[in-house]
Amino acid sequence: MTITWSEAAKGFGRYLRIERSLSPNSVAAYLNDVRRLEGYVSEHMEGKGPAEISYRDLSDFLAFIAGTEDAVTTQARLISGIRSFCSYMLTEGIITDDPSAFLEAPRSGLHLPEVLSVEDIDRMIASIDLSTELGQRNRAIIETMYGCGLRVSELVSMRLTDIHRKEGFVSVTGKGNKQRLVPFGSVTLKEIDNYLAYRSAMPVIADQNILFLNRRGRRLTRVMVFKIVKDAAAAAGIVRNISPHTLRHSFATHLVEGGADLRAVQEMLGHESITTTEIYTHIDRSYLRDTVLMYHPRARKK
Repeated sequence: MTITWSEAAKGFGRYLRIERSLSPNSVAAYLNDVRRLEGYVSEHMEGKGPAEISYRDLSDFLAFIAGTEDAVTTQARLISGIRSFCSYMLTEGIITDDPSAFLEAPRSGLHLPEVLSVEDIDRMIASIDLSTELGQRNRAIIETMYGCGLRVSELVSMRLTDIHRKEGFVSVTGKGNKQRLVPFGSVTLKEIDNYLAYRSAMPVIADQNILFLNRRGRRLTRVMVFKIVKDAAAAAGIVRNISPHTLRHSFATHLVEGGADLRAVQEMLGHESITTTEIYTHIDRSYLRDTVLMYHPRARKK
């Protein structure tokens, strides 16, 4: 079947949104992978169409990408995007064989995410100046992200009606519009309520049901949440590279270190596969090893 890159990308985007129910951010990322492949093909392969791409073409493209400064994790995600694109074309009958079937993702060592201690997080929250106009909101944001292990996209789309006070749960809409229930503690609810007292006096231009708003009454952007977290970390004297996802990692790590069942942590994080959650067992093992080296009589240096 003859098809242009533009036509294939348009159909792929529709397939991702409708059939796979991916979020707008995920769809944009996949389409960006296709555009990168198209750009390489137009420059190096005399404008081959998407239906003409071979395994060798994809291998050459990935070798080119590997020669740039793109991180291993970025390369692996790019391969995932290309595989999805080829799978779509195969399903639609655009191609009869999948040229991406034997592509191998680059190997990388185990990457343990940055994790904060409970004391670090307490310092971040305490560092927020409540005398400022949005101080209480920023405190509630950090407490909610850590207390519920939320992604940034989940936080900014959180609604007032997602909070089930009597049951002690919050409804979270995660990747692929999949919903889950995450329990929250009294501290998290208290910070949200303190913020709601301020929110009641704010102008609301966005959806009235959106929980966290900017000073103009609109939904927060992901960039703004990153800034709030980084500013709080700097104010608390934390010099490591901290992001909102660090709070999510810390949430999971502290649960595992406290003895939580891994399946329960998987459910609360919204991971599709338990293998994604298992990275936190590696963090826990490091914690246990340090404990043994510090306290066991046979581990102490003579």
